[in-house]
This record gives sequence, C-alpha cells and structure tokens, in this order.
Amino acid sequence: MASPLGRLSASRFRPGGGPRSTSLPRVRSVAGQVFLLQLAIMVLFAAAAGVALVVQARNASTQEARQLAFGVAQAFAHAPGTLEAMKSDHPRALMQPRAEEARKESGVDYVVAFDPNGFRWTHPDPALIGKHIFALREGAAADRPFTQTFEGSLGLSVDSTVPVHDTGGKAIAGFVSAGVTVDSVDEVVRGQLPQLLGFAGGALVVSAAGTALVSRRLRRQTHGLDPSEMTRMYEHHDAVLHAVREGVLIIGGDGRLLLANDEARRLLDLPADAEERRVTDLDLEEGTARLLGSGRVATDEVHLAGDRLLAVNMRPVDPDGGPAGSVVTLRDTTELRALAGRAEVARERLRLLYEAGVRIGTTLDVTSTARELTEVAVPRFADAAAVDLLDPVLRGEEPAGPGSEMRRAAVHGVAGARVLHPVGELIRCAPASPMAVGAVRGRAVLEADPGASGDWMAAQGPDRARRVPDHGFDSLITVPLQARGVVLGMASFWRSQNPPFEEEDLAFAEELAARAAVAVDNARRYTREHTLAETLQRSLLPGSLPGHSAVDVAHRYLPALDGVGGDWFDVIPLPGARVALVVGDVVGHGLHAAATMGQLRAAVHTFSALDLSPDELLGHLDELVARIDGDGSAGRDDKGVTGATCLYAVYDPSSGQCSLARSGHPEPALVHPDGTVEYLRVPGAPPLGLGGGEPFETAEVTLPEGSRLVLYTDGLIEDRERGIDIGLEALRDALARPDRTPEETCRDVFDTLLPARTGDDIALLVARTHRLDPSRVAEWHVPGDPAAVAGIRADVSRRLGAWGLDEMAFTTELVISELVTNAIRYGTEPIRLRMLHDRDSLICEVTDGSSTSPHLRRAATTDEGGRGLFLVARFSQRWGTRYMARGKVIWTEQSLHGRASDADGATADALLDQWDEGWPP
Repeated sequence: MASPLGRLSASRFRPGGGPRSTSLPRVRSVAGQVFLLQLAIMVLFAAAAGVALVVQARNASTQEARQLAFGVAQAFAHAPGTLEAMKSDHPRALMQPRAEEARKESGVDYVVAFDPNGFRWTHPDPALIGKHIFALREGAAADRPFTQTFEGSLGLSVDSTVPVHDTGGKAIAGFVSAGVTVDSVDEVVRGQLPQLLGFAGGALVVSAAGTALVSRRLRRQTHGLDPSEMTRMYEHHDAVLHAVREGVLIIGGDGRLLLANDEARRLLDLPADAEERRVTDLDLEEGTARLLGSGRVATDEVHLAGDRLLAVNMRPVDPDGGPAGSVVTLRDTTELRALAGRAEVARERLRLLYEAGVRIGTTLDVTSTARELTEVAVPRFADAAAVDLLDPVLRGEEPAGPGSEMRRAAVHGVAGARVLHPVGELIRCAPASPMAVGAVRGRAVLEADPGASGDWMAAQGPDRARRVPDHGFDSLITVPLQARGVVLGMASFWRSQNPPFEEEDLAFAEELAARAAVAVDNARRYTREHTLAETLQRSLLPGSLPGHSAVDVAHRYLPALDGVGGDWFDVIPLPGARVALVVGDVVGHGLHAAATMGQLRAAVHTFSALDLSPDELLGHLDELVARIDGDGSAGRDDKGVTGATCLYAVYDPSSGQCSLARSGHPEPALVHPDGTVEYLRVPGAPPLGLGGGEPFETAEVTLPEGSRLVLYTDGLIEDRERGIDIGLEALRDALARPDRTPEETCRDVFDTLLPARTGDDIALLVARTHRLDPSRVAEWHVPGDPAAVAGIRADVSRRLGAWGLDEMAFTTELVISELVTNAIRYGTEPIRLRMLHDRDSLICEVTDGSSTSPHLRRAATTDEGGRGLFLVARFSQRWGTRYMARGKVIWTEQSLHGRASDADGATADALLDQWDEGWPP
C-alpha cells in the first residue's frame, strides 16, 4: 500500500515520541543509511560464503575419497582370480602385478592385499611387502568391509578394507585395502575465491545503483523532505491517529490487520496482538468480521459490537498498483441510534395515520368502517381494539349526545380479544369507567392497569373482569369518536404483548380516532341518505303486482351496493282483459334517481289510463321528460331526468297479440314453451328526453300461449367485468329451460347472472302468457237501424245465460242498449259489439268508425237527454274510450264479485224510456 500507515506496524508508533534509535552511522540521507546497511550485509555475506566454501570443499573431497577407496577395494577383492591367488602357494607373485595395475588405473594411492594375520602380499613400495600392517581394524568387525579416515604423512587420507571370504563365507582368505589422499582444501578455496569476490563486487555495484534509484524516488515522493522533517511528520501523524475519536483500521489485501488505532481497539475490544492477524480470527461479531474481511465498499453500515452500535465506513486502497487493502473507520452511534429509534417510531406513527386515512372509510358502511379502524390499529399500535357506537349512529341517525349504552360494532386482535364484548352486544358503561369518563371529557383516557380497577371492570361482568388480566391485557386507552362536536361512540385499544401504553400514546390515539370518526360520520350520513332513498324507492315501486288472467308474473329487484337507483317495473291492467308490462331505468343513484323513477312511473300510469298504444305512450313520456329537463335547467340546480330508458308492452289475451316499443332499453327476451329463447326485434330509439321529437315505432308480435316474456334492465347483463354480448348469452342460457314458472325463471336468472358486486340496480320482470278461451268471447255486427237494439239485447241475454251470468242480464242489457243505441245514433258504421267473460269481470266493447267521444255531465231537470252515461257509470265498475287508427271503442267493465241488482223491480224498457238520450254530440 502506498500509505506509510500500510507499511508500518502499529508498534512503530510511540505516542509523543520519535522513531527508535539505530546503530547506523550518522548519515543524513536515508539512501546513504540504506547503502551502509547493504555494504555491511554484503561483507558479512562474503565472509560467510568463504567459510561455507571451505567447509563444503572439505566435505565434498572426503566423501569422494571414501567412495573411490571403497569401490577400488571391493572391486579388487571380488575380481576373478583374487580368491584363488590368495589360496595359492605364491599369492605375492600372483597379486602384486594385478594390484599395481588396479592402483594406476583407478588413481588411488595404494592397493594392498594381506593375509588374515596382517602380513602384506602387495604394496606400491616393494620393500614393505611381507611386513605387518599396524592398527588394523581399530574396532571394526573383521568379517565386514570398513572405511576409515586418518591423518597420515601425506595429509588427510581415506582407507577402505574389504575381506575376501572362502568356503561360502565361513572363512576369511585375506583382505584388500585401498587408500587415497584427500586434496588440499586451500587449493579448492583458491580456485573459487575469485568467483566469490567477483560476485560480492557485482552485488555491491547493483546495491549502489539501487540505492541511488531509491534515493531519487524517495526525494521525489517526499518532495525533498529530509529525515528530520519526515520524522516530525510521522510524529504528528501518529499523534493525530491515536487521538482522534474515530476508530481507524488498515487491513491488507489478504485480510490481515495491519494497523488499529486506540479508538478502534476500544470499540472492537481488540487483543494486544491483533496486528498481523486475520480479522476473521479476532473474535468479532459475525457480521462485522464478514464485512471487514470482504474488502467491499461500505458506507455507514450499522453493526453490533458488544453493546455498541457502530457505523462502519470501508474503502479499498490500491494506489499506483501497490498492494491491495482497505481503510476502515468506525463511529459509535449507540446514542444516535436511540434518537433514531424515537424518530423511527414517529415516522411509523405518521405512516400508520396515512394508512388509516387510506383504509378507513372505503365502504360508506358504519360497521365496516368501525372494523377497518380496528384492523388498522392492530397490531401496529395495539394488540386488540374495539369500537362501540351509539344505536342511533348504527341506524344512520345523529345522536343527541353521549349515552351510557353503546353497542359493540367491531372487535379485532390477538386470541385474548375474545374475552372482550362480542360484536352486536349492548354495553352499559359504568360512570367511573374510562369509556364514560372519556365520553364526558371528550379526550382520551389511559388506564395503566385495568386489572386493578375492579369496580368498573366488575360492572362489565365479573367473569370478564377476571379473564381480562388472565389474558395479559395490562394497559388500555379509550378515545371518544367525535365528529362536528358530537360523540358517536368510543374506540378502545388494549395491549398485552407490546410494551404498555404511555402518556405520549394518547395524542396518537386521539388523532387516529379523529380520522376514523370523520369516516364513521360520513358512513352514518350515507346510511341515513341510503335509508331514505331506499324507503322512497320501495314506496314508489309496486308492493305487490295485481293478479291478471292474461299473464302470470314474477319479479326481482336488487339495488346497487353503491345506493338505490332508478330502476322500476310495473304491471298495469288495461281494458279488454289486456295488460301492460313496463320496465324502466333512470341513470344514477340516490334520492334524485328514486324521485325521478317515481315521476316516470306515475306518468306511465297516467298515460296508460288513456289506453294509448306503446309508441304514443313513449312519445308522451319523452315530451314529459324533455319538459322536466327544460324546467330544471332553467330554474333549479338538479340534474333532470336525462338518461332514463323504458320498455312498454301491451298484451291482448284474446288474440295473443303483443305490441312493444322501447326507448334506449335492452330488447326483451321471449322463451317459447319448448325452451327456445329469442330476443324480440323491437325498433330502438334514444333514451327518454334525447329523441328530439322523433317518432317511436311499435313492434307487433303474436305470443304462443304458455310462453314467457322477460323484461329486464341493463344491470342484469352488463357490468365492469362482463360485456353486454356475454351477458346476453348468459341470459339466454339461463332462460333456455322449458316448463318453468315465472318464479323459477327469476331464480334461475339471478343464480346464473347475479354478479358478486352489483354496481347498478337490477330489475327483472317475467310474465307467462295465457289465452282467453274463445268460448268466452262473443261478437255481433250491429246494423245501423235502432230497431236492431232489441234483438241485440236478446242475444246478449242468451249468451249470459250460457255463461251462467243470468243475474247480470238486467244491468248488462241496460249498458249495452245505451252503448249500442248511441253508437247507432251518433257514430258511423261499421258498428260491432264484443263481450268478454274474463276471470273476474264482464267486459263489453262497442266499436264504431267515429272519433267522437262521449262526455259524462250532470243534466238539468229541464233537459230532455244527457242521463245515459249516468246509467253506464252506475252499473259498471269502470268505463272509458279507446281510440284506434280508424274509429274508437267504448268499453265497460262489470265486476263478477259485486253484481248490481234490480232492487226496484223496474224493467230495462222502463229505465230506457226515462233516459233515451244520453249521448249528446
């Protein structure tokens, strides 16, 4: 590492002192000092090399001489003929020439053979042949070869003696000895000394050149500082390093600790011999040791060191291609962490308040909003939470003030929360209870030890008071839910696992409850409006549909979850045993949509009383909506009724004919008796009020008896997750079942198509058609002659007798005589009379080609006519006029259950004579 701290051990630093003294000469230049040190080292190296050379040369020569002598002696002893020569009678003559020849060829100094008694057979000096050898064996075994070194007259010599065995190694025939003189060591040294001196000189030259280069480089790196200046710099550096209040570590690339200042030793509790040891072997915390040994970059990473929290910064150091390593700084952040912990708690509270604002009040339902408050508070603020509301709040009403009785709306928390009051239970708060005190004060109340407050806990129930402490609930905060200065209820927060509540928790509890109270109040007001709108809508929808002989009907209505809307349906009896089927939809929800629906339904009833055709009725309804919209936009701030749709159908059971018209509404479905489903092609038109005066068209369809006509609103077949085409196919599948009653059909449709969450109102009306028995229909063509009236009356009387209605003959003849007579007198041909025997009524219809309508008026005593309609009105339950494309129909309806009787015994002729002119033109 380029930093001086990376090259020096911590032991090189002595706080307050300089570097250690050395024995080097007083040379100012660092390079000069290094050169002197290198020179001393080279001299010592040369001397040691010389001594080593002498020792090595001596050892090498001795070893070579021993090997040579032993090899020559053993070769001569085992050479062919040596044993035979020793056993011969003249061994001296046989072996002397051979011994001299071996000596000369091998280069040894002598080869001597001698007998077991030590007398020589051969020797380089013939004068010594036959002489005895002294000091033979010198402790060596006689039967084994041996080598000895001795100092002779020629210097250091080596002698090897090898025995020659006979008779299989059991006897020794003689010995062979070879000797050689070791070369002088001085000669070897003298031969190697020039090389040694040359090497030492070359090393000194290289050292001097290296010293010069190092000196030049040092002066460049130290900017010309002399050693004294560098000493002062290191002393200052050392003082700062050990006085700083941050721990400093220098770690090598191999993970070894090179330097640790005093603060680092204190923070990490390092041992005295920590330097030069791997950081992973210093008994540090696992995470800290792993970081220090990784060599990666770290910035303010917090690690545990005993009971301290250290902020660790780590940077790799590898300048100028030097050795790799890292510099680490350590800061004690234990106190800062405590402050940061409190700040983190505050941040967590802010996040919880934000989450409360997002999660509480999403449904506009009072109980759901209370449940959302408990779910937000647990477990991040409390271990259990409960919300109690006043009964008027649950009903959507505004409470008059805080009361002692509240109803549990929600409870949520740990398993011990089941000991609290269950949802729906009525709670009576004791006057001394925290709930009652908090409601009166309008502030949060902290109960540090609920188990010790036996009085109010016992008032909640002795068993519950005993079980609350058993489940570990050791603190309680109760907060009033206030909105616009009105207490709506109380929120209770319990702790059993988290640390007990403190005073500083009261402010947060009040803030959380304040946000929840606004959501609860909004839900309460929405509940009130929703209840009012639903009540209004239910009152405007038909409570029960009237029974009718033409159709069997069943219906369903389902309001949207977002609030009641403007969907409606109706079944309206019409003259002539006919029936009108109506389904409508007003876009939007709430009171306005419900009120608009009521207006439109009343208008449809009014227009249907005029017995208008479907296209005419929708035309009048369209004009009414346009006029209401115009009046609303001119003088009021409401939204009008733009966006309403309607489908109007009239079914005639005598012919099976059905007339339909629609305005922006889905086409109805017709289910044939065999289960086949088709959607009737009814000409479409814009929604009501948007047609711009365009005429509506009517579709005429003949319905088979027993078929089912299905009318519905778009909420049934369309929602956010399903397109209208998919909805229509699903409706077709649900309807494609034969032999189903209208009630079963409604159930099948809702089971199949009802979405999980209804975003729009749904109205469904199913009508199964019936035909009027032809035997219960009688028709006559009436001539234009008044004399024919008597014959018509007779025919009517006979038909009534056939139907078993003899008791109604008098009144019916009277009504028909009046209608037919006036049609002949004031109408135009063709004139026809039709009489229908319905299930509950008798219907008489007189048709003529004139459009003149009769008027009921009170005749004066002096008037000669004008009393005929009084007879009709007296003896009929209802009567009226229906216009056709050409002509009109005057109809009457008489009830079969309240038949009129001729109490005075007067005849029909007598009555007709009294009022013979009842239809003034």
